[in-house]
Amino acid sequence: MSTWIAVGALAVVGVAIPLGMMAVSALLRPTVPEQGKSSIYESGEIPTGTTRIRFNIQYYMVALLFLVFDIETIFIFPWVLIYSDAVAQVGLLHALGPMLVFIAVLVAALIWAWRTGVVQWIKSPEATKRSRLQ
Repeated sequence: MSTWIAVGALAVVGVAIPLGMMAVSALLRPTVPEQGKSSIYESGEIPTGTTRIRFNIQYYMVALLFLVFDIETIFIFPWVLIYSDAVAQVGLLHALGPMLVFIAVLVAALIWAWRTGVVQWIKSPEATKRSRLQ
C-alpha cells in the first residue's frame, strides 16, 4: 500500500508542477491584444492559397517506419539489461532465441520496406533532369 502512495504523490506532483507553471505564466505575462497576434503565422511569411495542401505520402511512411524502429528499442533495451542473468537461469537458447526471432521480423520488415521503395524519396522532375545533365 505504501508504494502506491509514493506513485500517487509522484502523479500529483507531475500534474501540479506544469499546471502551476501555466497559472503563474498566465498571471505574470503582459496582455497586449493587437491585430498581428491574431493573424495566421507561417514562418514569417504572409500565407497564400488555401490550407488544403496535399502532402506526399512518403512523409507519413518514413514517420511510421521511424516509429516502428524506434519502438523496437524499447523492447530490446530491457532485454539487454537482463541478458546475462537470463542466460545463467534459462540457458543461451531460451534467452537469445526469442530476441533473434524479434530482430528477424524487424529485418524482414526493413527489407520489405527497402524493396517496395518506402525508404526512397521520390525525386522531382527538375532533380532528374539535373542528374542526367551531369
